[in-house]
Amino acid sequence: MTARRIPIRSDLTELVGYHSPQVEAEVRLNTNESPFELPDAWRAELLDELGRISFNRYPDREAGRLRQALADLHGVSPAEIFCANGSNEVLQCLLLAYGGPGRQVALFEPTYALHRQIASLTATEVVTGWRTPDHRLDTVAVDEVLDRARPALTFLCSPNNPTGRADPPETVAHVLDRAPGLVVVDEAYGQFAPTTALDLRGPGRPGVDRLVVVRTFSKTWAMAAARLGYLVADPEVVSACELVVLPYHLDAMTQAAGRLAVRYLPAMEERVALLTEERGRISAALGDLPVETWPSDANFLLFRPTDRDATALWAALLEDSVLVRDCSTWPGLDGCLRVTVGTAQENDRFLAALRRSLQES
Repeated sequence: MTARRIPIRSDLTELVGYHSPQVEAEVRLNTNESPFELPDAWRAELLDELGRISFNRYPDREAGRLRQALADLHGVSPAEIFCANGSNEVLQCLLLAYGGPGRQVALFEPTYALHRQIASLTATEVVTGWRTPDHRLDTVAVDEVLDRARPALTFLCSPNNPTGRADPPETVAHVLDRAPGLVVVDEAYGQFAPTTALDLRGPGRPGVDRLVVVRTFSKTWAMAAARLGYLVADPEVVSACELVVLPYHLDAMTQAAGRLAVRYLPAMEERVALLTEERGRISAALGDLPVETWPSDANFLLFRPTDRDATALWAALLEDSVLVRDCSTWPGLDGCLRVTVGTAQENDRFLAALRRSLQES
């Protein structure tokens, strides 16, 4: 009998893996990483901690000390914290626990591509709503989707990646009031925004047991290499995620790195302030160029050249060794590029290269 190759699931055959181009460039402004390292004191503490890890033993499966540190940071109990290998694994656990065949997830394009991607991987049907032309969340459109779909999970991204705007608290509260299932607010860039959905988790607030706030250490905490994310939610949601996550999924080094990082909250806030100031400077400079821009509450800016093809402009910037993100083929983002806010010197390089490239068009 001749063995046959097992085909991939039929619902995955058209799926394309999520990635960002990793090409050589002197100025990398395409993946929204922090351009700043953590303090040297943190690195020294981490190296000391690594020397005490028993590498022949499995890590703390519950990540107890890390969860306690994050609980103290947010003024909640450790039972309301779930940590994972990047915020994407947090999203995956939520979809494994609450999504799947026969269930739906709602999202509002344009938004973070992995909300749709992970939903598809877990065979969860995606119901799509659309943001306004200026990339705001329209509560009328939200209500139409929620009435039509009755999703088990509704995803918001605030500030929204890749468009940059944060959703006002009253908008998030409206969605929480109307959504029948979990409302998952992805705050990967939350520390850059003036408000947070965490404030809606106060005692006695309606729907608090269905509100899930997801955060990451990759952006403001400057720990993209460590791959650490977490959620703040009702203990029942935490227990559901613990049920579906693989055992020992969070290694001892990452747990130590995150636990020590939260001791340096003022240093994180200083980095956020510097990047916010630079974001304003870039935004003002873009306002003097032939590009369309949108307000941002994150560490990046979305813009659209008005007189030049976006992909050609992306290539021209790369010739100057400046790498930005080409979003021009993403849903609702025809002709758009996204630039991460870097150091002052990196931002100067970007603006100079952009001016030259636009003049050459």
